[in-house]
Formats: sequence, structure tokens, C-alpha cells
Amino acid sequence: MSTPFQTQWWPDGGPPRGATYDGSGVTFALWAPMAERVEVCLFDDHATERRVPLTDLLFGVWSGRVPGLRPGQRYGYRVHGPWDPYTGHRFNGAKLLVDPYARAITGEADDHAAVFGHVAGGDDTVRDDRDSAPYVPRSVVVDPGFDWGEDPRPYVPWSDTVLYELHVRGATMRHPDVPPELRGTYAGLAHPAVLGYLRDLGVTTVELLPVHHFVSEFVLRGRGLTNYWGYNTLGFFAPHAGYASAGSEGQQVAEFKRMVKAMHEAGLEVVLDVVYNHTAEQNEFGPTYSFRGIHNPAYYRLDGGGRRYRDLSGTGNTLNLRHPDIVRLVLDSLRYWVQEMHVDGFRFDLAPILTRGVGDVDMFGAFLAAVGQDPVLSRVKLIAEPWDLGFDGYQVGGFPAPWSEWNDRFRDAVREFWAGSADGVRDLASRLSGSSDLYRRSGRRPFASINYITAHDGFTLRDLVSYVGKHNEANGEANDDGHNDNRSVNFGVEGETDDPEIVTLRLRQVRGLLTTLLLATGVPMLMAGDESGRTQHGNNNAYCQDNEISWLDWAEEQTWPQLRDTVRELLRIRREHPVFRRPHFFHGRLDPAGGRRDVGWFAPWGEEMDAEAWHDSSLRTLGMYLAGEHTGRTAPSGEPVRDDSFLLWLHGGDTPVDVTLPGPPWAMAYSVALDTSDCVGSDQVAAGEHLRLAPHTAVVLRAV
Repeated sequence: MSTPFQTQWWPDGGPPRGATYDGSGVTFALWAPMAERVEVCLFDDHATERRVPLTDLLFGVWSGRVPGLRPGQRYGYRVHGPWDPYTGHRFNGAKLLVDPYARAITGEADDHAAVFGHVAGGDDTVRDDRDSAPYVPRSVVVDPGFDWGEDPRPYVPWSDTVLYELHVRGATMRHPDVPPELRGTYAGLAHPAVLGYLRDLGVTTVELLPVHHFVSEFVLRGRGLTNYWGYNTLGFFAPHAGYASAGSEGQQVAEFKRMVKAMHEAGLEVVLDVVYNHTAEQNEFGPTYSFRGIHNPAYYRLDGGGRRYRDLSGTGNTLNLRHPDIVRLVLDSLRYWVQEMHVDGFRFDLAPILTRGVGDVDMFGAFLAAVGQDPVLSRVKLIAEPWDLGFDGYQVGGFPAPWSEWNDRFRDAVREFWAGSADGVRDLASRLSGSSDLYRRSGRRPFASINYITAHDGFTLRDLVSYVGKHNEANGEANDDGHNDNRSVNFGVEGETDDPEIVTLRLRQVRGLLTTLLLATGVPMLMAGDESGRTQHGNNNAYCQDNEISWLDWAEEQTWPQLRDTVRELLRIRREHPVFRRPHFFHGRLDPAGGRRDVGWFAPWGEEMDAEAWHDSSLRTLGMYLAGEHTGRTAPSGEPVRDDSFLLWLHGGDTPVDVTLPGPPWAMAYSVALDTSDCVGSDQVAAGEHLRLAPHTAVVLRAV
């Protein structure tokens, strides 16, 4: 039955897209320029549906105001138009559609065949006219009001940033101090026990795996699994309802805001991992949840005259960022999360897809240009995953300022060095010093490099030193999924072992990897749990494991708690000494006053590396001297205060090595700041003396 609505004219010629609550009613606005008829469908507590026809007011936006509606109202759209898959049109008024601008989404996606616009399992060009409403999620009207108070955003400079990649659910599902009813939720993540742990650890910025509302794929549900990571977005404005403890009919929005506010009060930034390259609707054989039924040729990149979907993401479809209204959708979503939800930045999944024109990557294209000039988005942290599955999709070093990038060249070089398979130390030196070969030419700074060794996709740090091969059998794909190029070692035993010598080696190896990561020039990213030896038992693709395989284990007896002390100490050193947080690349020139360079590279015999040493593929030891700079402070005597200088030794060999400590002008002596082997012994060593490094050891020396 139809319900009359009131029309309200807006100063700019049209209402904002989505559902806007004004205190006495709701205005709905949906962009569907090719539709012939649009209805907003309102649902009560008994799932009874009322259909309200909207009118096309301006620029293809169908809108209308329904008085008397309040926040919590569940709704969806039915969009009527031509069914012609051969030209890309897949309108089907029998399918209830989620609002692309929905601020909240409630309900699960059912496996019923009615959720498909076409006859499921058959010809995708044959329309299915069964009603999908009982089997699909609903959009929810939300009251945007929230008391942020002062909300002192941390605004951590890039050079000071330490990222911590974290899964909302997995972080607290096993946390003993979080109440059971809050575990796995936004509220659980905001619990004082969690925030206190993060602050004590020393990280500055929490990077959350996807929190945009997502659904699991049919094939996963068929195997009794779910899309745990969340890279299957349904709503770009809605926080995932499954992570809310308070409810799913708008309460998830307020709970998310409270989490962000609590993190800010704890001095932590919040960065979101966002997925704007594809949606949950998959290819032409996938379900019709939203975009496909609203304006399929605009929302997606299509091939074959419009029937087929171009897949640059490996998930079946690719969002069409060539279309101005789709660019607007993404920009509106990003601004919403910054302005209304107060997040501090974004990490963009498969970011080159967002830049593509007709086919090729275009770093001067519409999306990057729009973000670069946007007064809101250009001021937050922007991180690209700089590769996709298309031609020329590997773009590490290719993004413009102010973007930073995941640097997989750092990951691979560090893994290879510590695994003993590196081709000498040349590449390692480039990664340690900020990867200027990748980022200097575009005018960017060292913080353009997001340095990481592990992330959600791949082995944990403990598994990296415990497994040579992947063990993904639990995923139900015959261990065919996940990476095979792990660059890992197991020290003689595949998997966990009680052998004390092997455990000691593994711990030392992890401490060396952490030292390399957290003291290298650039922005370090630590994966949650690596600081305590979390294991996924060799699973390097746990995207579908919403269970103990993926959840953080807070039980001391199941972890390597001594690693936390190492991480805390390394982050303290980084935080207190600007030499590890350089905002500029090293120049390597001699300082006439001090007679030394801003960075010096040393061979084990105590001399600066020469051409022969740089090209020695058997070299497994490298010394990096970092000369302290002026701190900007002055001593009581009026003399400028310089930061301490440090000498970092990394030894990835299987046998001990004696290194000679360089003398003047570098230093007269060295004190031991950190030793990952606990074998060095002496607190201070004179320049010119030998220092014995145990196998797989990192040592940090402060120059005296």
C-alpha cells in the first residue's frame, strides 16, 4: 500500500543522498538515472512492508519525504526499469536493494535463490521475479547526533607514526579482562584493558581491518565458514553491524563513535582499511543486493557489451571509478568517515584499481585528483596498497604525494636477509634507509614507505620462523589458496616444537626481524599479536577463519611474552631518538665539521662498505651507523643539542661473526642499547674492539 509523502526543496537543488532524518520525518534520495520507477520500502517490527513511490526531482535523483518516521526505521528500495543484461541493465523490482548511502544496515544475507536477480544456477540473462525481501539485509535510518565533547584528535605526524594492524573482532574474542558480552565488538576494543595495552606497547595508530558493512560469500557459507577479514563490502557508509554489542538498528553507529572517541582520548589514531575496488555482488552470476539493481552500467566496469564484469580485484567485479557519480559516492563515503565518524585516515585495498581510466593506471586520473584537492581528505593519512590484478598493476613507488604506500620491497628484502637467502646486503640497505630509490624521485619523504614484514595476508611473525610451507587445509580449498612464496625458515622442524635450541633460535630470529622493522627509516606497521608470538598454525590465508586460528590469544602460556618487552624497548628507542624518525632521506655526504656522514655502512671488519663488499652475495652481516642531528634544543651553555648516534648491526648468518667497531670520527666507544641474543655481555665496548655476534642476531649500539 502506498503512503503519501511531502516534498521539501533544498537550497542546492536536491536533498543529500541516503536517508536524512530532520526531527519529524525522513527524506529519502536515491540516484538511479536510468530507472523508470523507484519505491522506498518501509518495514515494521513484523516485517510488514509499505511501499512509497518516489519522484525524480533532479539529475536522476529520486526523492521524497515521509513524515513521522524516526531513527531505527528499516527500509530498502525497489528500482524498476529494463531487464537487458546484454546492454548491462539488470533492473528487477522484485529485489529489495540496500541504499548505497545507508548509514546502518541490519539483518543477514540468506542463501535463498531469490536473492539473485537472475535464475540462480542458470542463465544469467533470465530474470527471476521472486521477492527477495525476506532474505536480504535492510537499510536503517540513523540519527547523526552524538556528543563528541572535545575529542582531542592525536594528529600524529607521519614521521612519528607506528601503525598497528588490528581486527575488531579478533582482538578481544579471547581477552580475559573484556566482559564476555563485549568481546569481538567496537565496545570491546574501546575497553580500558585494551587501550592500556596499546598505549603501553608504544604504537600510535590503530589500522582496523575492514569495518564497512560486509557479507560472506555463498561459497564460504556452504563450507561452514565466513568472510572473517571483511573484504566483501555491501555498505560504504555503514559500520559492520556484526561488531556491535548494542544492536544493529543504528546502535552500531554510536558504538563505533564511542570507540573512536575512546581511542583518541588514549592518544591513538584510527585508520580504516577500506575496500572501494569491488563490492559483495560478485560477477554476473552473483546476488543482487544493491548497486547492480540500481544502475549496473555506472557502478561496475562491464565487458562483452555490458553482460560481463571486468574483474581486476579477483572477486568478480570492479567498481567503476571512471564515472563521476561513483567517484562522488566514494568521496562522500570517505568524508563521512572523517567528518562524522572522526577517523584519521585510510588504507586503500588494491588502490591502483581506483586510478584506472579506460584500462591503464593513471596517477593523474579523476579519483586521485579529487582526493588531492579535497580540503578534508587531503589532510588525513592516505595509504595505498599499490598493486592490483590488472595489467601494469604493480605500482610500488608510483603514487603521488600525499600518499604513503605499503612497501612489499621492504617486506621481501628483510625476510630474505634473515632467512639467509638474500643476495648480499645491497637491497637491505636501501630498505633500511627509507627506500629512496622508490620514493625520492616523486618528491616524497621517507614516510611514504609503510614498512612491514607481516600483515593479515600471510604468515604471522611466529609462523614465519616456524613453517617453510603454508598449511591452509582448514580453508577447505585443498591447500591451494594463499601465497607459496613465503621466504620463511623453520630451523629444522616444521611447525611447533619443544626443542629448546630451535625455540631459542626462533625467538632470536623474530627479535631480529622486529628490530629491523621498528628501527628502519620509514613508517613501521606491526601486525597485532606479532609482539607476543601469535600463531595461525601455518595458515597464511586465514581470511575465512573466524575462530581461534585468527583470534588473538592473550594466555601467557600460549605466547612468547618476552617479545613484548623487546617491542616496547624498540619503540621507546624510536620515540626518544629522532635519528630513527627522519623526515628526510639520507644524503651520505661527509660533514666537514664532524668528518662523518649522516649514514655510514660498515662491513664486519669495521671499514665502510666498498664496491666489492656491496656486491658480495655471501655477505650476511651489515652495520648501519646513524649520525644524530641537531634536535632544535640548546644546552644551558648555549650549545646546540644533538641526538645520540647509533650503530645497528644485523647478522643473518648461521654461524657467529666477529665485527669490528668503527673508531673516530664515528665514535670513541659504544654502549649496548639492545641485544637480541643476550650474548654480547659488556655494557660498553671501545672503538676498534671486536664484538662477537651470535647467529641471527641484531645489536643496537649507542655511540659514545
